[in-house]
Amino acid sequence: MEDEIYEDLKATFEKTYSALRRDLARVRSGRANVNLLDNIRVSYYGQPTPLNQVASLQIPEPRTISIKPWEKDLLGDVERAIQQSNLGLNPSNDGTVIRLSIPPLTEERRKELVKTVQKLGETAKVSARNSRRDANAMLKALQKDGDLTEDELKKSLDKVQGLTDGATETIDGIVGRKEDELMEV
Repeated sequence: MEDEIYEDLKATFEKTYSALRRDLARVRSGRANVNLLDNIRVSYYGQPTPLNQVASLQIPEPRTISIKPWEKDLLGDVERAIQQSNLGLNPSNDGTVIRLSIPPLTEERRKELVKTVQKLGETAKVSARNSRRDANAMLKALQKDGDLTEDELKKSLDKVQGLTDGATETIDGIVGRKEDELMEV
């Protein structure tokens, strides 16, 4: 039973890492990254549709994203969706392809983005601590039911704490790499 709790805790931590990486991919660094466009929806036959489902997204140069809609009629809709997305990017439309130039970040903007990244990291740590709390509650319930002795409970709580400490270090590593990428000129 304890092993199940540990495995669930590890799985929850993995989900937390994935969510953090996904959120960090959307934070704009000085480089082109198609994940920047994940939240953009284009009106396609009256339905808001993710941009990557109506167009081909490519990175031909380190600071450029090219968007080629599968239907030429969508060019205007895609351009409008990008302009309304609050990404701060100006699309240039040549009639077949839309190009997005990613401008280099100012020092001030880099520092703002680092703060955003740190907040995302803190949110992930809170999630990890909540998972620890839940695992500890399950272990204490097992002890209360008589399935664990007090010594076994203490060892189990220590193991959960160790797993949580490891998760926190992993989160710090993920956040640190993103901070380094943002501060790179």
